[in-house]
Amino acid sequence: MKNARLRLLSYIVIAYMLMAFAWWSILLFTKNQDAFEAKQELVDLLIASEAQFNGQNTAVYKVLIAERAALEDKYRMQEWMILGEALVFIVILIAGVYLIDRGYRKEVQIARQRRNFLLSITHELKSPIASIQLILETFLKRDLNRPAIAKFSANALKETKRLYTLVNDLLLSAKLEEAYQLNAEEIDVSFLLNDLVTELEEKYTNAKFELSETTDIPNISGDLSGLTSVFLNLLENAIKYSKESANIKIDLHTESENICVKIADQGIGIPDREKKMVFQKFYRIGSEDTRSTKGTGLGLYIVQQIVKAHQGNIKILDNQPQGTIMQIQLPLNLRHEKVSTAFRKPVPA
Repeated sequence: MKNARLRLLSYIVIAYMLMAFAWWSILLFTKNQDAFEAKQELVDLLIASEAQFNGQNTAVYKVLIAERAALEDKYRMQEWMILGEALVFIVILIAGVYLIDRGYRKEVQIARQRRNFLLSITHELKSPIASIQLILETFLKRDLNRPAIAKFSANALKETKRLYTLVNDLLLSAKLEEAYQLNAEEIDVSFLLNDLVTELEEKYTNAKFELSETTDIPNISGDLSGLTSVFLNLLENAIKYSKESANIKIDLHTESENICVKIADQGIGIPDREKKMVFQKFYRIGSEDTRSTKGTGLGLYIVQQIVKAHQGNIKILDNQPQGTIMQIQLPLNLRHEKVSTAFRKPVPA
């Protein structure tokens, strides 16, 4: 509320400055015209007097005529100077207002993102910690049988993994800004995607995955942990923002000198005005007070930065009839000094 009042006050001051400048410009034009007319009348009187008493062929008469023409030229030049200065002032003022307004909007957006991040990270950290604490208290207070212990232990491990993933995302996002380096390996993207789909099918039993790929997909050089994070983030987002029974389609093929991966869902979609903004750090669509989905706003930021580090690109497309398509292109000719064979597809014996 306070910022809105300050913004309104700044607009009032700017409007006052514009009106004051318009008034002074009109006044300056009027004074310049009055001075010109007074000088012109004086010169006209001198010309008339010279012509009456000495004729029009005298040197004085010719000088007075030349002075009258010079006076008119000077007046026109002063008019253009006033007009030019007015236009320059208006342009500078409009540019200043635009920059101030843009800076204000950016600050408001950053403040909103920080608030949303603090709310979401608090919730994301609090939930697994509370679950683990409850499980440990249950172990201490109750004499459980072996199946119950196994069930609670599995839940605790699940929450611990969730907590580890969250902390790892926070560390990775900080590393991406300063010291992220690719640990290059020769990776079979087809094998990696199939492995992730198998893992997610066990985790999300209601989700359905359909992986289609062309034959002879070549291996690429890339960072295994980074690309795993990229595809895992996109696949889990596709599930998160879909309906109860998510239907995820994955297309893997080559395009020219690139490997192209498309992950399509039939979820809520992303509005056009938000498609570039969702890659900003901590940015999430909507307000944290009313949002039902979990997250910290780091996932797509991490995805984009890792894809850029691989000299690739990522695009957000609209799926039909609804949903989103995340398209990633990774170059086949990426070369690194350090290349291992840690994640190649096993060769049949």
